[in-house]
Amino acid sequence: MHISPRLLRLSSVLESYTCRVFLVFLIPYALLVYLARITSWRDPTSLFFRENEAYKPSYSSPRAAQGMALINEANNVTEGPLPKASANPTMCVGFASIAREGVSYFESAVGSVLAGLSPVERADIFLILFIAHTDPKQHPAYSEPWLHELADKVLLYDENDIDIDHIRSLETTEAKTLALEKGLLDYTYLLKACTAIGTPYTVMLEDDIVALDGWYHRTKQALRAAEQQTAEKKASKWLYLRLFYTENFLGWNSEDWPTYLFYSLLSATTILLTTLIVRRYRPSLKPFLPKETIIVLSFICTPLLIILFFATGRVTMLPIPEGVHEMPKFGCCSQGFVFPQGRVMDLISWYESKGIGYVDMLTEDYANQNGEIRWALTPSVLQHVGSKSSKTNNPIPQKGLRTIPETLWNFGFEKNDVNILRKEHEQHMRWGEPSLDI
Repeated sequence: MHISPRLLRLSSVLESYTCRVFLVFLIPYALLVYLARITSWRDPTSLFFRENEAYKPSYSSPRAAQGMALINEANNVTEGPLPKASANPTMCVGFASIAREGVSYFESAVGSVLAGLSPVERADIFLILFIAHTDPKQHPAYSEPWLHELADKVLLYDENDIDIDHIRSLETTEAKTLALEKGLLDYTYLLKACTAIGTPYTVMLEDDIVALDGWYHRTKQALRAAEQQTAEKKASKWLYLRLFYTENFLGWNSEDWPTYLFYSLLSATTILLTTLIVRRYRPSLKPFLPKETIIVLSFICTPLLIILFFATGRVTMLPIPEGVHEMPKFGCCSQGFVFPQGRVMDLISWYESKGIGYVDMLTEDYANQNGEIRWALTPSVLQHVGSKSSKTNNPIPQKGLRTIPETLWNFGFEKNDVNILRKEHEQHMRWGEPSLDI
């Protein structure tokens, strides 16, 4: 029987030592691929990202339900007033809300912030709920008992403080298309109201968030860490603490590719030099490192590992450590900020000087121009659940595609467990936390 030269050469290659080394390498490599698939499916920067599963509100839905239960309780309260702020709260927590067509997240947002708080924790919070309509009756929540039962202050436009006719002109359908002016004006108005309370910190939240059980004690711990780390940097001030961000912007960003390329080449070069040195100075190992094997290890196996590293995703491979850390870039968006009292007037002046724009972008512009320190908390204590923007005339997404608001999602938030967080919160309520040094 005649065997072609090509088959003979192929057979010879397959039986070679180098080929066997490569085949052995493929076994653990396949295992690594499998591990990458099962560990990085929530990572939007990963090739193995499973979108439909990653966007499931595994924790935010039950937490929103807990918030709604508190709202229903407040709507049906029969025994005296509910707990409110003490005379000296640490935080002013502000929500600005306008009515959205066909959907409302406001109730579950407020409810999730308050649900599970101990009386002591609740007393440390001055809650302002701002109904941002010239006619507050346009907002469904205004006529509901819970709004007044839960809020320390229901904020409305005061004609003595603001040009009410101008505000009314911004409520037209045309003016609300982007809401660049009214959204900023409302944010500034609420900031001023919180500043007047005189709390050391102002927490600004959007009305389509869900806060995890225990957000309060984690935020207090984070503020303590932010103050300490700022002092360690020999700095006298910081601008904000971010309570929410989305991992969608934390991938392998193009401006860092020179760094990625450098370390990739360094890895391949290290393998090449190491094997060559071993081959030269350890003669007994030379039979195990023929030149062909070194080439395969350096220029095939190592690149395959590098490719898998990047394919697995940056959030998985280079995760942000838990705790408080700086986030001067790629932080999005304005769902939850904590501002020190001493910085609020700086921002108010900045916002008023601009007059129009998105809050998050203007805040970052201010920080960049002034070299401000920006802290973020990991893991995020908030989730953005609004799939319908408060702006009108939003483009209808194509079937199967998510709206821009829907993509503002913290994937790690959904890994939380209701029972584990409840136990953690109860432990902190039992043992208490040292007060902040203000």
